[in-house]
Amino acid sequence: MTMKRFALVALVAFALGGCATTVPYGNFVQPPVTVDQQKLAGDAAKQLAALWPPAKTRFELQQPTPDEFGAALVSNLRAAGYAVVEYAPERTSSAGRAAPEQTAGEPVAVAPPTMAALPLRYVLDHDAGSGLYRLTLLIGSQSITRPYLEQNRTLIPAGYWARKE
Repeated sequence: MTMKRFALVALVAFALGGCATTVPYGNFVQPPVTVDQQKLAGDAAKQLAALWPPAKTRFELQQPTPDEFGAALVSNLRAAGYAVVEYAPERTSSAGRAAPEQTAGEPVAVAPPTMAALPLRYVLDHDAGSGLYRLTLLIGSQSITRPYLEQNRTLIPAGYWARKE
């Protein structure tokens, strides 16, 4: 079996296995992690920049980012020129915020128009059997996914980005 065929079969099996997970978002790579997740976050930020223009796009994280990949992703997105609204469980989406209350006789404060934020979530997981890592970024109702292989403590792409609209 050729390496390409093995990678394709492993990717399909890995993708189907991901459909059975019950916890929806986050970094599921078990510590101690020996791979550099910073490079993975940089690759993700580059792909987002190719699809959604920086300085014109605002992302709103829909999950906490306490892990190495999440912190690196936020840092890379900001360095690329994106506005990033970090996760706050008590805050509703920017589209669902209520207007400030007004009392009689007070002037109405008009806020400048802001661009709507795109909801952003991620799933990073690892299949120890095949050695594949999978990164999925969910942006609004779309998602992009890419598999990675570990070689010498470095993750290298094992395929192209796949985009689901």
